[in-house]
Amino acid sequence: MPSPAPSVVTAVVTTAPDSEVARALATRIVEERLAACANVVPGVTSIYWWEGTVQQEGEVMVVFKTTAERLDALRDRVLELHPYEVPEVIAFPVAEG
Repeated sequence: MPSPAPSVVTAVVTTAPDSEVARALATRIVEERLAACANVVPGVTSIYWWEGTVQQEGEVMVVFKTTAERLDALRDRVLELHPYEVPEVIAFPVAEG
């Protein structure tokens, strides 16, 4: 019997308004087994267009490592838990790792 195909590793990036929110989000997602790991990266400056003007804010980035099979559930859960009106959730397939 052939071995099952390996899961495609996927990195998912979001940002949070501060370290407390980022850590809570990362902890919840990992506890719920939607990601195997999360890295909380402070000190990010985000420049973006919002409500008719260019905004600049300090944020904290969260990078999740998950599988393609869990991606939809992870995205949905981030959207449920996130305090932003329109949170960023960007996924990238991992070529190696």
